[in-house]
Amino acid sequence: QVQLQESGPGLVKPSQTLTLTCTVSGVSIDTEYYYWSWIRQPPGAEKESVGAISYRGHTYYRENLQSRASISRDTSKNQFTLQLKSVTPADTAVYYCARSWGIFLSDDVEDYDTWGQGTQVTVSS
Repeated sequence: QVQLQESGPGLVKPSQTLTLTCTVSGVSIDTEYYYWSWIRQPPGAEKESVGAISYRGHTYYRENLQSRASISRDTSKNQFTLQLKSVTPADTAVYYCARSWGIFLSDDVEDYDTWGQGTQVTVSS
C-alpha cells in the first residue's frame, strides 16, 4: 500500500522560506515512471500544481513559482522536499504531496493516483 505523508511547519513568517517534506512508503521514489508533486489549494481556490520531481530526479516548476520554488529528494529516506522562499500571505494554502504516472505539472486532480492528507500552511507575521 502506497502512502504519502507531509510534514513541516504550519506557520511561516512573510519573507521566510517554507520547507515541507513528503515521506513515501510502499514504493521507491525512483521507480519508473512516477512523478512526485507538490500541489496546493489556497482558501476559496482550486488545487494548483507547485512543482514535481521525477523518478530520475529531474525537477519541474509552475512557471510563476519557478524563481522561488525548489524540490529535492533523498532516496535513502524515500522523501522529497519542497522549499519555497520569500513567502507572502498569498502562499497560504493546504499543501499536498501526490504521485502521478508519466504526467507532471497538471492541475487536474484526476491525474494523481495517490495523495497525502495535506498540511495547512499559513503565512503570517
